[in-house]
Amino acid sequence: MFLELDKKDRAKTAVIDDSGRSISYGDICDFAKEFGRHLPQRSLIFILAENKIGSLLGYTSALSERIVPLVISAKTEQGLYQQLFDKYAPEYLWVPEEMTEALGYEVVFQAWDYALLRTGNPPVAMFQDLSLLLPTSGSTGSPKLVRHSYRNIEANADNVRRLFGLTESEKAMAILPMHYTMGLSVIASHLLAGATLLLSNRSLLDRGFWAMLKEATSFTGVPYSFDILTKMRFTRMDLPNLRIITQGGGKLTPEMWQTLTRYAEEKGKQFIATYGQSECTARMAYLPAHLAATKECSIGIAEPGGRLSIIDSEGHETFEGEATGEMVYRGENVTLGYATSQADLLKGDENHGVMHTGDLARRDADGCYFIVGRLKRFLKIYGLRIGLDEVENLIKSEYHIDCYCKGDDEKLVVLVTTPSIVEQLPAFIEEKTHLFHQRVQVQLVDAILRNEAGKVINQ
Repeated sequence: MFLELDKKDRAKTAVIDDSGRSISYGDICDFAKEFGRHLPQRSLIFILAENKIGSLLGYTSALSERIVPLVISAKTEQGLYQQLFDKYAPEYLWVPEEMTEALGYEVVFQAWDYALLRTGNPPVAMFQDLSLLLPTSGSTGSPKLVRHSYRNIEANADNVRRLFGLTESEKAMAILPMHYTMGLSVIASHLLAGATLLLSNRSLLDRGFWAMLKEATSFTGVPYSFDILTKMRFTRMDLPNLRIITQGGGKLTPEMWQTLTRYAEEKGKQFIATYGQSECTARMAYLPAHLAATKECSIGIAEPGGRLSIIDSEGHETFEGEATGEMVYRGENVTLGYATSQADLLKGDENHGVMHTGDLARRDADGCYFIVGRLKRFLKIYGLRIGLDEVENLIKSEYHIDCYCKGDDEKLVVLVTTPSIVEQLPAFIEEKTHLFHQRVQVQLVDAILRNEAGKVINQ
């Protein structure tokens, strides 16, 4: 069974969510069998995810029964959802019960506040080892998907289990959304360890979140999470059970890095920064806790089971010694490749365990890696992965204007030549991508200059 769930203590509590309800490992196994009776193996299903038990049961059941899920947010903007639905045509949907009437499809099965719907779409032909689909951009709902194998997920879960030394005694605060690759990494690694997940859909400002956090042995956040936590004076709170604080989903500021390092040292906890991409089933590298004070903002070394290298500007690849260039990762968690249409779901392994990350990195004499830039056109702002090409396409489709997007890990900058839409764009981008409008800067320019090949110049 997926993540060896059937080999765990059946009576052990696996998940507790905000409702206060819980399920055991035995419940997860029994539910998977019931779930599988209602739909054929190898069918394609969309899971409209929330951090609730019902959502998680759909995910674990699908993987255990060889049903292939695309996991997206239950709050995905309607236009983006429809684009995915039209392009991939799933046979089934697993959705919150309150969405069933609006969707209008036949209800096949209901449990844990979720419903299984049959769409009427025909069966989809898929590669035998395809296990999971995730959008390349969790924020913009891109129709470009990452294709995972069963081994990808289990290999990464085992790598992370070993990295953190996870045991069945852990209680992990699972606050990152299930439709984020890092959120699923937290879930998979702790279920593989036979631990307990504290699954929360609450805001970090909610009192219920803090009550649950007091029970947790670990917390995984993105930069935005730690901004909120520090404003709530998290570092002054008494959290005796908390053993590990870990970060992913983007680069921390040096100031926040120092704050978390000091907190861990003073309170006898471990601060472990990690780095990953959807294309590698989330995690790829980590900085051991004892190096946090001396390797500020480093992503560290490859996770157990993985290997990092650098290809310099001359095309030479090295695995040790000081170097700067594109970082490359090797491991069993490297995914199969991408899909941009339903036909791509039949494709096999195109990466063969090697991922050219598109990140420019510096490796120091001790073998620790530091991200210094990006080759690909995407940003990570407060943990949201923002595809610049995708945002440009959204704007062009809505307003029928020329535009150009750029930016850094602090803000998205949009260049336009049309004065009338300058004030409208931040709210539009927030609606489509969930990026806070104050992190969007719109600049009015006389022209967006391009060369003969269409590439933007002098911007």
